[in-house]
Amino acid sequence: MFKKIKIRYMLEVLIFLAALIGSSIAAVYDLKTTEIPDQIPYAMTVIAIVFVFVEAFLQKSFMPILVSFVSGIVLLILGFLMYYLGQWGGGDAKLLAAIGFMSPGLSLIAKNIQFPFALSYYLNLMFIGYTVYTLAYVAFLSILNKKVFHQFFLSIKSAANTILIFSSVLFLVFVFLNWFVFHSLGLSIDLQLMLVNSLFFLFLSLFLFFLWKFLKVGNEVLFKKRIPVSKLKVGDMLLENKLYEGLTAREVRKIKKSGKKYVWIKSGICFAPMFPLVLLFTCFLGDAFLFYIKLWLI
Repeated sequence: MFKKIKIRYMLEVLIFLAALIGSSIAAVYDLKTTEIPDQIPYAMTVIAIVFVFVEAFLQKSFMPILVSFVSGIVLLILGFLMYYLGQWGGGDAKLLAAIGFMSPGLSLIAKNIQFPFALSYYLNLMFIGYTVYTLAYVAFLSILNKKVFHQFFLSIKSAANTILIFSSVLFLVFVFLNWFVFHSLGLSIDLQLMLVNSLFFLFLSLFLFFLWKFLKVGNEVLFKKRIPVSKLKVGDMLLENKLYEGLTAREVRKIKKSGKKYVWIKSGICFAPMFPLVLLFTCFLGDAFLFYIKLWLI
């Protein structure tokens, strides 16, 4: 019995290290080349398959295999959805799926999560990746390129009247909604509380709008540029291409022979570094939004 427990503990550590090291190597490749070699998520998936079959044997149950298969497929679908929306590269989607296939082993290490590991990991990736990381990434590059802040303030200034009218209407909507809630619950109308609640939701809405506008301007300024066709190279991504996929050597030769002098290309945020970081967060801290709530309560 003790020997079986020891074997399972070693397997848990190995699957965690495989996920952490594999995703970290993918992050390094992404930062250096903006590409993730397929061999990395494929190797992680093979390790995951070996693990779940051994785990199924030790448990005398097919449940680890089922959980691994369902988690991997679901995350693969979600990853490729992000790919077809033009948010990720194909390597990111495959890396997400590989961690999904590893989820039976990783769930044994993650003690503070409230959902199945694959779901907690994906929600953390979206919550942390598209708030903290994306904002920090764009803000850092914006410090180096003052044009982002200049364009951002110009866009806000040009839309100032619209924003003011929209804010006034939105404030009245929030006041009405507060009154409706008080009235529906049979509570006495507290005008001061209604105004405070309405102002809070108004400021929150404006903050989210300005944040979206800043990221949109940052994306326009930082990640799109016009270059001579002569400088076009393999791996560059055309702005007109909706998929986050680099050009092949054949496509580059074809464009250079087309007679075009200039093309617009796009780059993007290297998202792969979030995979190992979110893995550590999920395994040792739990669900991000619950973690933040606990911090606020403390």
